[in-house]
Amino acid sequence: MAHKVDHEYDYLFKIVLIGDSGVGKSNILSRFTRNEFCLESKSTIGVEFATRTLQVDGKTVKAQIWDTAGQERYRAITSAYYRGAVGALLVYDITKRATFDNVQRWLRELRDHADSNIVIMMAGNKSDLKHLRAVSEEDAQALAEKEGLSFLETSALEAVNIDKAFQTILTEIYHIISKKALAAQEAAVASGPGQGTTINVADSPGNLTKKNCCYG
Repeated sequence: MAHKVDHEYDYLFKIVLIGDSGVGKSNILSRFTRNEFCLESKSTIGVEFATRTLQVDGKTVKAQIWDTAGQERYRAITSAYYRGAVGALLVYDITKRATFDNVQRWLRELRDHADSNIVIMMAGNKSDLKHLRAVSEEDAQALAEKEGLSFLETSALEAVNIDKAFQTILTEIYHIISKKALAAQEAAVASGPGQGTTINVADSPGNLTKKNCCYG
């Protein structure tokens, strides 16, 4: 029976939500995983994460999304929170300039504690409050390009671009992992048998070409 559970998804990716307190991280999480939004939401206390399974390039990917649990108010998010994370959604509030100004600090923290290959997307949340906008889309786009991030404006309230944000992150992670796996297998085939490399035939992608065999 254990094998049945293992095959419910092909990949499990941990994604962390970061950003200042009050930008809507918990509502982004609940909108994406449960399609719920709570106007009365309070600061998260204790570690909270939720999961949702999606299809990415024909594979079943389970996203495990972690919320900062209110620790961001104390600027004391632990390294354990980032451990194993392969993606991050860095959220600011388009109506509060300070939350956007702090994006650089969050990026520094992320780059200090997380894996160097982590996929990062910046999200300007509360796009339903355009009349109160304090951060222009152009400013955010310029910062995203400078830092090499993906960028979207989202609304957890109106469910705008929430799915798209996570789908984009998960697809990018999957492509990076697929390339690494393919490169590792090509290297293993090229090195030939007897090099101490175990090749798991069951996991081999179908697009490995035979020509690699000739370079043993």
